[in-house]
Amino acid sequence: MRELKLKAMAKINLGLDVLRRREDGYHDLRMIMQTVWLYDRITIARAEAPGISVRTNLSYLPTGQDNLVYRAAQLLMDEFLLKEGLHIELQKHIPVAAGLAGGSSDAAAVLVGVNRMFELGLSQEELMKRAVKIGADVPYCVMRGTALAEGIGEKLTRLPDAPDLHVVLAKPPVHVSTGFVYGNLRADALGSHPDIDAQVQAIRDGDARGMAELMGNVLETVTIPACPVIAELKAQMMRTGAVNAMMSGSGPTVFGLFDDGERARQACEELSRGDLARNVFLTKFFHNRKREKETAAG
Repeated sequence: MRELKLKAMAKINLGLDVLRRREDGYHDLRMIMQTVWLYDRITIARAEAPGISVRTNLSYLPTGQDNLVYRAAQLLMDEFLLKEGLHIELQKHIPVAAGLAGGSSDAAAVLVGVNRMFELGLSQEELMKRAVKIGADVPYCVMRGTALAEGIGEKLTRLPDAPDLHVVLAKPPVHVSTGFVYGNLRADALGSHPDIDAQVQAIRDGDARGMAELMGNVLETVTIPACPVIAELKAQMMRTGAVNAMMSGSGPTVFGLFDDGERARQACEELSRGDLARNVFLTKFFHNRKREKETAAG
């Protein structure tokens, strides 16, 4: 196999709770992760020259070891002593630094692609064990679908497919540092926590409205005061008919879940015409079980 094309899918958090700050500086989390149909395109090709080269459509992205796709390829090439060169083309469509795990998903796709291209024979579970060396979200991005994530995000329990809803994503024109958000979170002083267990049960019951109504993200307690536009986006989505709206990850992207496709389309159009969001997308949940012919990052 000389060339391989893959899709690196975005994720949202249907629920995000922080239990405590750990002694190592990380936080213990409980999150419900969901893949959505928004993706970067990645092409992996064998190259005559040794080493790894990366090219992207965004001039400000690094193309060396600071890029997660480079590190993902290097991890497997070093472990399996692969001497052949590799060229990676990365076409970004997921907004960068948006709380949608775009970089982590790109890395996951490269792990899957290198494993397939060089016939390394690693199972999905074996890839996920290696993926955590690159980042806490990368194992989930190898798995994809609906999952409960615990620990720092690397302990994953696959859940039944979440009931289908329409998703509107809106990224405002602000930057939020993940380090800033977690560094300013007072996990021991949070007034309330999302009921992750009840949300898992709603998913198991196929209760779309219950799942949406139980959404919560404790990181909003830090991010919304720093970026009030997040609250404005949530309010606009609710006004336009969302069952619920929430910030994804550490932000700043906001998503709304709609049980009516026409309302979701109208909400997307309204947001696109306004000045609250720089990037707006209308999408749906991605489900592994409905795509059995597709591999974990294909």
